[in-house]
Amino acid sequence: MLYIRSLLFNIFGYSTLAIGCITNSIIGAISPKATIKTWNYCFIPFLVFCLRYIAGIKIEIRGKEYIKQENVIYAGKHESAMETYVLTNFLKKASFILKKELTYIPIFGWAQYFYGMIPVDRSAGSKAMKNMLRSAQDRIAQKRPIIIFPEGTRKQPGQPTDYKPGVALLYQHLNLPVIPIATNTGLFWKKNSFLRYPGKVIFEFMEPIPSGLSKQDFMNQLQQKIEQKCTELNTETIKNYPQTSVNMYKN
Repeated sequence: MLYIRSLLFNIFGYSTLAIGCITNSIIGAISPKATIKTWNYCFIPFLVFCLRYIAGIKIEIRGKEYIKQENVIYAGKHESAMETYVLTNFLKKASFILKKELTYIPIFGWAQYFYGMIPVDRSAGSKAMKNMLRSAQDRIAQKRPIIIFPEGTRKQPGQPTDYKPGVALLYQHLNLPVIPIATNTGLFWKKNSFLRYPGKVIFEFMEPIPSGLSKQDFMNQLQQKIEQKCTELNTETIKNYPQTSVNMYKN
C-alpha cells in the first residue's frame, strides 16, 4: 500500500508542480505579482490536498501565535522538498533564499524568478552575500518575509548540523527578528526517496530571536532552538509512527 500511495502522490503531486510552474511562467511574464496568488491559492492548496488524501500525510502547525507576514526572517530546518512548498501555504508572500542552480532549470527556474525567490551563487563568495542582502532588503521593502534554511541544503533527520553564516548576515543587516522553524518532514519524505510515509508532519514556529544580538550569540541560540525542537519532534514522531525510523540518519 505504501508503494501504491507513494506512486499516486508522485504522479499527482509532481504533475501539479509542473502545471503550476508552466502557468506561472506564462503569468509571470505579464504580471509577476499575480504568480504569488496563483501559486498560493490554487496549486499549493491542491498539493496539500494530495499529501493528505493520497499520501496520507497530515500537516500540523504549532506556534501559530508567532507567525508574522512581514518584517521578519524565518530560519528553518530543511529535510525534504515538502517545506519548500507547504510553508507558502501559511506564509503567503514569503521569498525563499535558494541556490542559483535551481533557477537554471527550464520552466521551474522561470517560475522561481517570477515568484520573487532570492538565488545565491555559492561560488561567488562575498559578492554572492552582497547580492543576497540587496535582494532581501528589496523583498522586505515589499512587505514580504524571508525564509532561509541555515544549513543551505537538505539534511536527513539526526544528521550532524552545519549552519552557514548567510542567516547571520541577514539578521545583522536587516535588523529584524528571526523566527526559528523546526520540522519532522524528513521522516516522511526522505531526500531522493520515492516513498512518502503516512503520518503527521509538524511545522513548529518558535518564539522570535530579537534583533541586536552578537553574531555568535544569535547563531548559538538559533541552532540550539532548532536542533533541540527537531530532536523532540523526531522522538514524538517515531513513537507514534515507528515505521518512519528507517529515515533517521545512521552513522
